Amino acid sequence: MPPAPAKAVPVEVPETAPVKKGGGMMRLVKMILGAAICIGLGLGAGWYQFGQTDPLDDALRLIERTPPGATGPDGMPRATRALPEQPAFVTTYYAFEEPVTTNPAGSRRFLQVGVSLSTQYDPKVMTNVDAHKTALRSDMLAVIGSLSEDEITGREGRERLAGALKDALNERLEQLEGFGGIEGVYFTSFILQ
Repeated sequence: MPPAPAKAVPVEVPETAPVKKGGGMMRLVKMILGAAICIGLGLGAGWYQFGQTDPLDDALRLIERTPPGATGPDGMPRATRALPEQPAFVTTYYAFEEPVTTNPAGSRRFLQVGVSLSTQYDPKVMTNVDAHKTALRSDMLAVIGSLSEDEITGREGRERLAGALKDALNERLEQLEGFGGIEGVYFTSFILQ
């Protein structure tokens, strides 16, 4: 025999609150308003933290030494630069147009050097150098010819040669003008072949 059909049993469903439709617009407005408040608070905090000082002052403070206790109107340390109490001396240079070429003592090789001079005395010193450059070139040839290759090679050798040239040039200027004034001798080129 065929089975009897199943009876439908009624199920009770509890009543729930009615579902509201709409209200999505209000939620969107609240989210936008909340985001705007958060952005505003972030910008305000950033301005308070970083907008109080001039970025240039911050950069200068990092670069320069700030004396202890140097502060600006906002109480922040300020970079200051002390002015020199004495006037700065002006250095005057003179470059011989032609390089000086001669043989070092006891050598078959030759040395060719470009020579420049400096002084912090009156510019008249360089006027004197220009007026007597022929005699000064002769003295430079004599000095270079009196030193051996070993005496002029390397850093110490170049310094020795520069010192010897300075002494010889000052001695000649003192004889001719009564005052030397050459403080530095520099080599703009230095070729030993």
